[in-house]
Amino acid sequence: MKLRCLLIDDEPPALKVLSRYIDAINGLELAGQCKNAIEALDVLHQKTVDVIFLDIKMPYIIGTDFLKNLSHPPKVIFVTAYREFAVDGFELDAVDYLVKPVSFERFFKAITKLNRLMGRETVAVTDNEAPKTASFIYLKVDRDMKKVFVNDIEYIESWKDYVKVFLAGGKYFLAKQSITAMENLLSEHKFMRVHRSYMVSFDKISGYNGISILMTGHEIPIGRLYKQVVMDRLQEQR
Repeated sequence: MKLRCLLIDDEPPALKVLSRYIDAINGLELAGQCKNAIEALDVLHQKTVDVIFLDIKMPYIIGTDFLKNLSHPPKVIFVTAYREFAVDGFELDAVDYLVKPVSFERFFKAITKLNRLMGRETVAVTDNEAPKTASFIYLKVDRDMKKVFVNDIEYIESWKDYVKVFLAGGKYFLAKQSITAMENLLSEHKFMRVHRSYMVSFDKISGYNGISILMTGHEIPIGRLYKQVVMDRLQEQR
C-alpha cells in the first residue's frame, strides 16, 4: 500500500516541486495540497494521511503549533527555509527536517528514513521515474530575457536588487532577480545556499573546510546559519 502524503505550504513553487517528487516514487501518493493549516484540518478530517510535509512559517497558524494541536498526528517531515526552527521540529518527533530548496536526492533520503521507521521497504526510483529538470532557465538581463544553461553556472552572489551569476571560464552577468527567487528557479537542480549572499552549484565544488566552499579559483564563505545543513549535505556525498 502506498503512503498517503499531505503537503502544507503557502508557497506554490514548493508545493509544485514536492508533488513532482512524490509522483516520482512508486511507494507514495498525493492525498492533498494545502496553503495553510486551516485547509489542512479539513483534509485530515476527510482523508487518512500517513505523512505530512509541513512548512513552519505560514499564515494563521505556524506549522509547529499546528502539529502540537493534533491529537493523533501522522508522521511529519518539516520542509522550510528557516533553519533556526530545526530544534523545534525534532523536539516534536519529526521524521526529518528538509531545508528549501529541497533536492530530489535529499527528499529521497527522508523517504528512506520514513520507510525504515515504519518497517517498510524503500521503493527504488528508476531514471525514467525521476523528475525531469530543464537544462536552462531565463533571467532578465537589461531589457532582455537571457537563456542560461544551468550546467554553466558555478555560483551566484546576491548584489542588492540583482544577482551576479558566475559562469565557467570566469564570466559573469547581472540579472534582475533576488537570490531567494534563484533558489526557487534552481530548486530541482543541484544547487545549495551556503550563505545569505551566496549559492553554489554542488557539482562545481572542488573542496571545502569549516568556513568556506572552494570553487575553481574562488572561495565562498559559509554563513553561520547555513553551516550545519551545508556540512550535512557535503558529507552525504562521501
